[in-house]
Amino acid sequence: MIVQTSRFGPVEVDENRMISFGRGILGFPKYKNYVLIQPEADSTFYWLQSVDAADLAFVVTDPLLFVPDYQIPLREETRQDLALSDLSEANVLVIVNKVGDLLTANLQGPLVIHATSRAAAQIVISEKKYQTRHPILQLQRAGKAPVPQTAPQQYVSKSA
Repeated sequence: MIVQTSRFGPVEVDENRMISFGRGILGFPKYKNYVLIQPEADSTFYWLQSVDAADLAFVVTDPLLFVPDYQIPLREETRQDLALSDLSEANVLVIVNKVGDLLTANLQGPLVIHATSRAAAQIVISEKKYQTRHPILQLQRAGKAPVPQTAPQQYVSKSA
């Protein structure tokens, strides 16, 4: 299927890779279907692109790359909505924002995606252990590479 994007133009994606948020993403409840676009083969950042709105996309990443001990509580209601027996059946991504020269991750609003069915939900973690703007990368000026705020440790990546 062809997905129209404002950043990359038309992009061909496998229809079976569509991610469906039953309740949408916070602030965007009417947009429920998305695809992941990886702009570069070795990039740790993806675009979560709306299938229905070319100009609606979020930069997302695997939080374990930057916060190795990141854990989310999964409520029974979310498990049932996504048909998950446990979190190992899911991929977890977080939305990334640029604030000045800093990239931050919303660790309080992770995206949980069933690895097989592609059903998804954004959950809200109410405990204050995590922030909505957790610093993950300090951007360098004049073409220098970004510097991680926290050195990534060994982890098993789950591709979305």
